Amino acid sequence: MLNYESMLLVFSFLVAFLVTFAATPLAKIVAYKIGAVDIPKDSRRVHKEPIARLGGLAIFYGFIISVLSFGQMDKGIRGVLIGALIIVILGVIDDVKPLTAKVKLVVQIVAALVVVFHDVQIEFITNPSLLQHIFGSTDVIVLDWLAIPITVIWIVGVTNAVNLIDGLDGLAAGICSIASISILFIALLLNQPAIALITAAIAGSCLGFLPYNFNPAKIFMGDTGATFLGFVLAAVSIQGLFKVYAAISFIVPVLILGLPIFDTGFAIFRRLLNGKSIMEADRGHLHHRLIDMGFSQKQTVMILYTLSGILGISAVVITGSGIMRATVLILSLLVFVIAGAKYMQPPAVETPKSDEKESTEE
Repeated sequence: MLNYESMLLVFSFLVAFLVTFAATPLAKIVAYKIGAVDIPKDSRRVHKEPIARLGGLAIFYGFIISVLSFGQMDKGIRGVLIGALIIVILGVIDDVKPLTAKVKLVVQIVAALVVVFHDVQIEFITNPSLLQHIFGSTDVIVLDWLAIPITVIWIVGVTNAVNLIDGLDGLAAGICSIASISILFIALLLNQPAIALITAAIAGSCLGFLPYNFNPAKIFMGDTGATFLGFVLAAVSIQGLFKVYAAISFIVPVLILGLPIFDTGFAIFRRLLNGKSIMEADRGHLHHRLIDMGFSQKQTVMILYTLSGILGISAVVITGSGIMRATVLILSLLVFVIAGAKYMQPPAVETPKSDEKESTEE
């Protein structure tokens, strides 16, 4: 039988799901009225027709209604909600009329500082045994004055990482729902009910939006949704995962958000290597590469869902059982992922050769 805390989790998820599901068609109407429409105008976009991109407003609405109804309000949670509101306002403006990268970065830093000054900070990180001869034999490295810049970098970095991976129908919403469910389970293992409620609301909002966002998408979440989800997941991971004095405190959130973090890191490295600005968009993200390999949109999304799920499960296993068991799990599951991806990839089609020689005459 469900206890009171379990019922709150269920209600938090269901309210977020139902409100988001009901609000998404309204967000679509608003998007067309105010001009928040994504028009395919370059090779990075895989859709062919203009599509509304204000679905993130419905995601935020479902989330905030759920958290205000069932969440445990404290100083940290208030800071996260205020910062998230700033990010959503920025996202709506950007979805209507695209802003410069510098303007968005400044506002994101301000929103991150709001969270920091509400006492949500990365105060320490694990000191791996390999580095203990440099930083001393202590198990953790206390950051002191570095806590503020490192926290801001983490929040802004994850916010943009999720935004960058939002390139296919249902991709960002699905990955964020997997990440939030992973944090939810870890929060329960670590007896953090307040974090569990917030992540239940995030998962509910993402899954309530997905029926409209699966390929072929009827609406996109836009920067409003992608940056909001990245921001909240980054802030919640600080409250729920970096606060644990254990060897897992840094590994776990990085694993959970590993796919967008890797994709963003690889994009930065790729652009620097090619002499381009790291802010310059390109068609080299993981989902683009899978599409170019011959996978369909749905196949690509399922592959990335699977990878994200493996990382999330591994983070939960690390928390509950240790790093060695999680490593065995990752290696075992990756074998099936690689085999499955190979099976799904369509065979190369050879172009039939003509028996007649091409004429070179005009």
